Amino acid sequence: MKIIPVILCGGAGTRLWPLSRELYPKQLLPLIDDKSLLQNTVLRLKDYKDATDPILVCNEEHRFLVAEQLREIDTRPATIILEPIGRNTAPVVALGAHMALTTDDAILVVLPSDHVISDNNAFHGALGRAISLAEDDHLVTFGVTPTRPETGYGYIKAGAAKNTGNKVEAFVEKPDLATAEQYVSSGDYYWNSGMFVFKASQYLTELVKQRQDIASAVEKSFKSVSHDDVFTRVGEQDFTNCPKESIDYAVMEGTDNAAMVPLTAGWSDIGSWNALWEVSDKDENQNTIVGDVITENVNNSYIRAEHRLVSVVGIDDLIIVETADAILITSQSESQNVKKIVTSLQS
Repeated sequence: MKIIPVILCGGAGTRLWPLSRELYPKQLLPLIDDKSLLQNTVLRLKDYKDATDPILVCNEEHRFLVAEQLREIDTRPATIILEPIGRNTAPVVALGAHMALTTDDAILVVLPSDHVISDNNAFHGALGRAISLAEDDHLVTFGVTPTRPETGYGYIKAGAAKNTGNKVEAFVEKPDLATAEQYVSSGDYYWNSGMFVFKASQYLTELVKQRQDIASAVEKSFKSVSHDDVFTRVGEQDFTNCPKESIDYAVMEGTDNAAMVPLTAGWSDIGSWNALWEVSDKDENQNTIVGDVITENVNNSYIRAEHRLVSVVGIDDLIIVETADAILITSQSESQNVKKIVTSLQS
């Protein structure tokens, strides 16, 4: 059965403000190396056996940026589906499944476009195990082996062994620190990666079973599909009428067929400046320095200068990001709360 990557390019990346903006979000930025997070996500599966051209889903405003970034890495997608309005991941993945089924059933590898995976060989190994489970009609997610008690991620509790992975016993909301410490010490809990592998037909069957309202709205919107070169548009009104729901809530938490494959591959969702600092190269003082920066007696910090000289003296554990029109200064521990600044700016 053919393998189709479905790359989700929505999201504003508000926790990485002021670098990530609504019109140029984090997945389009080169944060780790000279390629954007989106480009690295596409390249992650480019040479994987049986993988075909990817289906991408993005919004109307980003369509030319996404297409240009694919051209830069010599990749022509199967199509770029344009989401008329943000409706979270359950409807978006359904669009990808319908598109795949226009030719034949396939195994979808659903990947957010803004994650980092440093060990691609380990990822490919886990993907092979996930595909084996998907071929047996399981809906598979990757559980990232936790390296610390993290309160910013949801967790998956692994159940009994199942073929090449484990049955999912439970999906768990983001915990407080004490609970996260218990999860990590138990060895039974994994970070919820938000990456999935399943047959296109199986996903739609489960969606109909659990959320008929979402399934019906997406199906109606897909009946009005039109094509413009590499872009695919769906019925705007029907999709706008679709409930807004994540794939976790709409499908994964209610299905009896959820399975998990453990993943240890240097994964991060780059969900904050602190998370970016953790996966970035550092100097002998544990600082990540990007751009025109001078430091003196600075430790454990992420400092980025986009347009001007930034000089920093005598600080620890800070995030400092300079752009043309805004400067962010926050402690490492508070970097998850940058989205509150964005909310204030929007209001």
